[in-house]
Amino acid sequence: MRRYIKYLLPALLLFAACGPKAEPVKMLRFEQFLFAEGGNHGSAADFASPLLNYYPDDPAFMEALTEFTSDKTVRDIYRITDSLYHNLDEEAESLGRAFQKAYALWPEMTRCERVFTMVTADYNDYDLRTFTHDGTELCIALDYYALGSMGRFGHFGFPNHILRLCTREQMVPDCMRCLAENAIGRPTRGTLLDYAIADGKVIYFVEQTMPKLADTTLMQYTGPQMEWMKENVGSVWAWMIENELLYSTDLSQVRSLLGDAPKTNAFGEGSAPRTAAYIGWQIVKQYMKKSGASMNELMAEQDSQKILNQSGWRP
Repeated sequence: MRRYIKYLLPALLLFAACGPKAEPVKMLRFEQFLFAEGGNHGSAADFASPLLNYYPDDPAFMEALTEFTSDKTVRDIYRITDSLYHNLDEEAESLGRAFQKAYALWPEMTRCERVFTMVTADYNDYDLRTFTHDGTELCIALDYYALGSMGRFGHFGFPNHILRLCTREQMVPDCMRCLAENAIGRPTRGTLLDYAIADGKVIYFVEQTMPKLADTTLMQYTGPQMEWMKENVGSVWAWMIENELLYSTDLSQVRSLLGDAPKTNAFGEGSAPRTAAYIGWQIVKQYMKKSGASMNELMAEQDSQKILNQSGWRP
């Protein structure tokens, strides 16, 4: 009997660790409903949501919508996007697994009940490639992830460091980032440390919910940028301290350490962007190891200095 238990126990432990298989997320394809001819792509009721601003009972709105969907440029954008993302089964499965992990790790997180996709043909703000208003619904602007294939439109003026992120592999991580940022919130007139820790929490959350994700995808870095950051993190930290930036609330001083860019200006060509976010991620990881805090406790902790102190992190 002991011999059978010896072989049975590892199998039971493996089953317990794996848990129930995650269900794929149902993608509600608003762009296919609006643009595609023929086929069943849902009904107006499926897309009744303030997130989409869809008002099928408003004649003026429907007239404007007809004008939008009849526009030749918009229809070309839809065709390019749909040729790349007609099938999103892999993304639905990946998002389902990430949701399952997120809710297990962070029970207080708002449940996302519906995920929409759409084509916006509006390229004023790259940050709107995924968006939510309260975490219960999420929308993916698929055409942003097709910008790299829109050369005939000059990629709508987006710089190369942004076009590099307009890929399929970034879509699900972007969804998880969006939900985490919504739940955590951004500091209001915070210090550089506050922004770094907030970004670090988001990156840590995505890392935990998508554990197979490469660090380069997680940080939205190229390989050389990741190598530069790992080699120079000590110098970046020392520079922040020497220039008294860690507790600065002047965004004009620290913006280049936080935002998407081809580099960090202070460190010149070949440097990585979002250096403060990378450092925030390292601090949060070390804090979680040392404190034994749960995800709920991490996200509830608003004292960035406490997280830094308890992490004991030094580059």
